[in-house]
Amino acid sequence: MNIAATLQSDITPGGDDYETVRRVIEMISEDYRAQPGLDDIARRLGQSPTQLQKTFTRWAGLSPKAFLQAVTLDHAKRLLRQEALPLLETSLEVGLSGPGRLHDLFVTHEAMSPGEWKARGAGLTMRWGLHPSPFGHALVMITERGLAGLAFADAPDGDDAFADMARRWPNAAYVEDREATAAYARRIFDPGRWRAEEPLRVVLIGSDFQVRVWRALLRIPLGRAVTYSSIAEDLGQPTASRAVGAAVGRNPISFVVPCHRALGKSGALTGYHWGLTRKRAMLGWEAGRA
Repeated sequence: MNIAATLQSDITPGGDDYETVRRVIEMISEDYRAQPGLDDIARRLGQSPTQLQKTFTRWAGLSPKAFLQAVTLDHAKRLLRQEALPLLETSLEVGLSGPGRLHDLFVTHEAMSPGEWKARGAGLTMRWGLHPSPFGHALVMITERGLAGLAFADAPDGDDAFADMARRWPNAAYVEDREATAAYARRIFDPGRWRAEEPLRVVLIGSDFQVRVWRALLRIPLGRAVTYSSIAEDLGQPTASRAVGAAVGRNPISFVVPCHRALGKSGALTGYHWGLTRKRAMLGWEAGRA
């Protein structure tokens, strides 16, 4: 299926910034122990240090040096430090004041019934559109009840991302409707539109256990992270870390349901369905806003 869409307007400053940022993040991720300097990174990218600094800071709200610090293991461990608090208490303590107020605190969500989930999308109409985002091309999928899917693609046609998402609900009807999904894309990626009085409507389509895990993810505030084992304990199933990890990996609404904030017990980023570079990008982007 060819799902190419014309990207007519970018909702983030600097439409091509992510490609530059992606390459910087890959260099930092590969060489962070060597602490590469701005001059070295700029030389390898064929850019001037001043140009690179401006581009990266415009995108991340952080300098490349500060971002480098944000993707190290030590930083991840700091994010996990207060994990002794239950997730709900933590979100109330950390996430409800100042710049910690973010999009996932302004999400209203509902879950489809077990019968609807077992129907694998039968009777559902999924409207979809491909949009620019701070993390590459974003595939937004909605139903009449709200946002149901958010995926990311490196290629501009988004075919692989669409196929991956459509396999989750093979019996649904899919309609390309970029006009309908554009409003969701703007709400998701523009922090200026994260308002408590206008919550983003989200519909969770999964098994009962998956939905419980995804709801737990929604309680992790900006600038924080938790481990899979912590989520399992929060659900009252402390031995279910592996099952939690699987449910996190099946989260269909990336970024909004912040599965990128789930880390390994040591603070390691571990896997991410849309790529570890993108996970690092999300954590760094949020670090500039926390």
